Amino acid sequence: LPTGISPDKTIDALYSFTDCELSISPLSCVIDNDTPQFIGVSEMLKISTNHTLELLKQELEINLHELQEKWHFSSLERVFIENRIYHQIEELEQWDLVISTIHKGLKPHIKHLLREITDEDVLKLTEIKIKRITKFDLNKAEEELLNLEGKIKEVKYNLANLVDYAINYFKELKTKYGKGKERKTEIKTFENIVATKVVVANKKLYVNKEEGFVGTSMRKDEYVCDCSDIDDIIAFKKDGTFMVSKVDSKVFMGKNIIHCAVFKKKDNRTVYNMIYKDGGKGVNYIKRFSVTGVTRNKDYSLCKTEKESKVLYFTSNPNGEAEVVTVHLRALQKLKKLRFDADFSEIVIKGRSSGGNILSKNSIKKVELKSEGVSTLSARKIWFDSTVKRLNVDDRGELLGEFQADDKLLTINQKGEIQVIGAELSTHFDEDMIVLEKLNLKKPISIIYFDGNKQSHFVKRFVTEDIPEGKYSFIGEHKGSILEVVSTDWRPIAEVVFVKQKGKDRKKEKINLEEFISIKGWKSLGNKLSNKKVKEIKWLDSLPYEEVSESNDTIPIKDEHNEPLIIKDVEVGEITQTEEKERTDNSSENPNVSDEGAQQITLDL
Repeated sequence: LPTGISPDKTIDALYSFTDCELSISPLSCVIDNDTPQFIGVSEMLKISTNHTLELLKQELEINLHELQEKWHFSSLERVFIENRIYHQIEELEQWDLVISTIHKGLKPHIKHLLREITDEDVLKLTEIKIKRITKFDLNKAEEELLNLEGKIKEVKYNLANLVDYAINYFKELKTKYGKGKERKTEIKTFENIVATKVVVANKKLYVNKEEGFVGTSMRKDEYVCDCSDIDDIIAFKKDGTFMVSKVDSKVFMGKNIIHCAVFKKKDNRTVYNMIYKDGGKGVNYIKRFSVTGVTRNKDYSLCKTEKESKVLYFTSNPNGEAEVVTVHLRALQKLKKLRFDADFSEIVIKGRSSGGNILSKNSIKKVELKSEGVSTLSARKIWFDSTVKRLNVDDRGELLGEFQADDKLLTINQKGEIQVIGAELSTHFDEDMIVLEKLNLKKPISIIYFDGNKQSHFVKRFVTEDIPEGKYSFIGEHKGSILEVVSTDWRPIAEVVFVKQKGKDRKKEKINLEEFISIKGWKSLGNKLSNKKVKEIKWLDSLPYEEVSESNDTIPIKDEHNEPLIIKDVEVGEITQTEEKERTDNSSENPNVSDEGAQQITLDL
């Protein structure tokens, strides 16, 4: 794959855009009793399976008959030789007399046989060579008869359980004829793949903001981002409107574009921060909103009044970041304070049609970015569905935890390979994965493994802070190295069962890994478990551990009404009397005002 292309996304794209799995409804025609019949594939499979069952039944019946005949003659042969019936025909000259004499000699000993003795059976007895008679072994003959009886019993059982026998028959076909013809691909269950999420961004998107054109063929204009043929694009304009349209070579989306990007449907994590001047009363508003779904090629207004509104400040935040801006007002005689700060984190995220909060009723000269913001969105819950081995946010499978943008996942497979990856929903996981959980850089990983080079078991504990991106083996590169057990508990306890020595009781030993070995690097060999040979290792209940949470930066205090106040990162003496007086004089310019226009006075400590 080219550099920067995700293998996981490529697998999904191949599934989505090729005939990897194609549903067809063929009209099947078969010849049955010299007559063409049109039947479905399911019915055809049913008929074929029943036919296979009938063939297997016939084969078993033939096999049973052959075994019974073999047992019958072996029993006759034993009676004939053991009772020395051959001596009774030594002096006889007539053939008919020989046959009748043998019949007469066998009669007292044939009550246990399965069928009547025929002349053909007697004829076979006369063909037994003298050499076989002289070397006849009674014990060996008895053993052979018991062996035949065991085979007859097995065949009868298979006939009575024909369906189970047929299933095993098909399984044996793979074992018998599959050597050297192993499958090169693997069968996996895919969930619903959305084409726009896995398509390769193989085109470049350009924009002419002044003239209002967006497209993939406008190479002389400003580059926006990479995109694909089936993507949608969204463009916000200076008049407070926006439009969504399909990617094309050149599309007109309205003049004076201020922001353009690839549009993701149902994306509620991308938040837009905006300050605008309303065209109706000239009041300045501040708002935060998301765009989750719209109709293509239609203008939508983000302002209270559609006409003569003007966007003063606009940012797009892929993870709901909220910055702090400085608002500069135009100089007027009555204004004592010509600038103030507005914090977007104090503004509630609403729908795109919401008018927003009043920022100021005075004319704004400009808005400047003061400080970058952090995400204000709640952490996203992610589940793992073991059926399709994929991550999801739809409450399917096992909950892995709540993830912020920078949170990672820890995976460990049976081969002793560890990998730290982002919590991307498109990620594919190994079939032999044994550990999948949210990464905690301070939490130790405890393992017991067999080192192929040293031919001994070793114990190792390490943390993931120093592990770079990629997949790495922590049990060494020797082919004989085997990962026995792994635990991500804080204080794991292992029980080791040793190989039993002659004349001694089998020994067991409990090991507290926290005391057995200190935390070392993930590349280290570790400490040797024991000089004795190990038979089995298993985990016991871990010791209790209470994780120490990090201290909060907020200091709860109470006012005179016993109501809690929250002061963030404030040091004693930080607020001077002069600053307090300025706040009191200019409280009219506070940006935190409700949608209705009523002022909300907030003490900025």
